[in-house]
Amino acid sequence: MELTRSVAVRCDYFDTGRCRSCTLLDQPYPTQLAEKQREVAALLPTPAAGWSAPVASAPAGFRNKAKMVVGGTAAAPTLGILDRDLVGVDLRECRLHTPGLHDALPVLADFITRADLAPYDVAQRRGELKHLLVTESPAGELMVRFVCRSQEPVARLRKHLPWLLERLPVAVATVNLQPDHKAVLEGERELVLTSSSTLAMPLGAVTLHLRPRSFFQTNTAMAVALYAEASAWVAELAPASVWDLYCGVGGFALHLAAPGRAVTGVEISAEAVRSAEHSAAAAGLSDARFVAGDATAYALDAAGDTRPDLVVVNPPRRGIGDQLAGWLEGSGVPHVLYSSCNARTLAADLAAMPSYAPVRGRLLDMFPNTRHYEVLVLLRRR
Repeated sequence: MELTRSVAVRCDYFDTGRCRSCTLLDQPYPTQLAEKQREVAALLPTPAAGWSAPVASAPAGFRNKAKMVVGGTAAAPTLGILDRDLVGVDLRECRLHTPGLHDALPVLADFITRADLAPYDVAQRRGELKHLLVTESPAGELMVRFVCRSQEPVARLRKHLPWLLERLPVAVATVNLQPDHKAVLEGERELVLTSSSTLAMPLGAVTLHLRPRSFFQTNTAMAVALYAEASAWVAELAPASVWDLYCGVGGFALHLAAPGRAVTGVEISAEAVRSAEHSAAAAGLSDARFVAGDATAYALDAAGDTRPDLVVVNPPRRGIGDQLAGWLEGSGVPHVLYSSCNARTLAADLAAMPSYAPVRGRLLDMFPNTRHYEVLVLLRRR
């Protein structure tokens, strides 16, 4: 994969039809970015300050997480995807991954062979190793997760782990157990093989501590830009209290935390909340607290006198939905900061909150070479 003069990405996997995940790969990157901005401007009301210029990503070498289906055999594993016949297609040369991930994948393939980890055969329903999930921090450290059908290979993984630790900067290694024969990336149970169970993700002034099943944006540079933009906008508002709904591992909450500002993060994933609490404690942010629970239920159950000055929402692609939008509409909350990966559901949510008008907005290209992106909008009650 290489960049041409037109800043399009050339990829043999794409050109030969072995992988078509990057649906816009045949378009020059500036064209992709311009089309995304046009789509956002057509779907959403124009902010009072106009749309800020979109934040461009590197079109390659940006992805901090490799989600690889393991195929082939233990002696010759493939790391990538399965084709229509459920045969493994090796994609370890994919240049979307950060250089550190790209260089780690061949070593991990050798480790699979050394530890005699039989890849799971979907058609035959036999074998053990289903997926290899690898995350790289900005410091170059790795979290490596082996998604297995059972605990059968755990002893071999432990035996050969020192070999891997000598060759790669692995901070966290785990076995995730996913026994079911279905298209699910990971299971609920995690066995930690290393002394550490968290991967430190330094993002400027804030360091997030990721646990194995915690979500983090796959484009580190765009995540840094997203949190920096949010911090700058919120600094002008100087809210005394903030709710970060759908807070994940606390990215927005921890970046917005400040002396004398009460910040509450709400997230359905208890694993993510544990990560957020770890990060807050490590940073000495005593005014930041986190709750494991449903974001909508938390807002609906809150007493009226606890209304915050600012609500941050960063929902999944389906948006915040009618209930939470209705609560915000009648809440009297002065400002809402909405981070969305789906401008269509964002538009629907804004239509359900006519008391709010967008004052700032910016697109951040979190997912180059695809039609997806992140858009950040600051809303002010009219």
